[in-house]
Amino acid sequence: MKIQSVEYAGTIVDPGAALPGSLPQIAFAGRSNVGKSSLINTLLLRTRKKMAHVSARPGKTRAVNFFQVNDRFFLVDLPGYGFAKVPDQMRDDWARLVEGYLSRPDGPRAVVQLVDARRDPTESDLQMLRYLASLKVPALVALTKIDKLSRSERSTRLRTLPEALGLAPEQVIPFSSKTGEGREVLLASMDDLLSDLDGGTPPSPGVGTTKGGWA
Repeated sequence: MKIQSVEYAGTIVDPGAALPGSLPQIAFAGRSNVGKSSLINTLLLRTRKKMAHVSARPGKTRAVNFFQVNDRFFLVDLPGYGFAKVPDQMRDDWARLVEGYLSRPDGPRAVVQLVDARRDPTESDLQMLRYLASLKVPALVALTKIDKLSRSERSTRLRTLPEALGLAPEQVIPFSSKTGEGREVLLASMDDLLSDLDGGTPPSPGVGTTKGGWA
């Protein structure tokens, strides 16, 4: 998939609010300090004129933001979770907004879940994957900040993290917003999914292919 056009399409702050259109949605979720905004900007080739805002205060964003890509789909930026230094009411508001959006019938057709490659999955990470599975929403995991690992650390993490997440290795994509590693693989996986939604019959990705698989 080549990124040809990206436009901000709208924001919702209530899970029942009208969506900005009927295009299929692929949402991006992760902890508030996992590097989600950097990944989205790298993915969309918007590293100079940024689309997703990189906040210095994790947990600050409380909205679901929609970006229309190639007039083909909405890339949806979900507010980060796992923040510790916010009142309980704010955490409750986050759960109401995000869970309400994810579970609506016209909600996302798939979710890219971000996990820091340097850290073990948190209970919040695992809860999100379980919640998506319960909704039967396809998901894959992008391991962010992979460039910060040594070669031996990388090898170990790529071997152990899929099992810790309860996923097959092909459902986990190493990603670096600094080097661009994983960008083409993630875009190919998204294109595969969208082609399937369009009525095509793309091949199912497997271990060793150039695409990540959707759980």
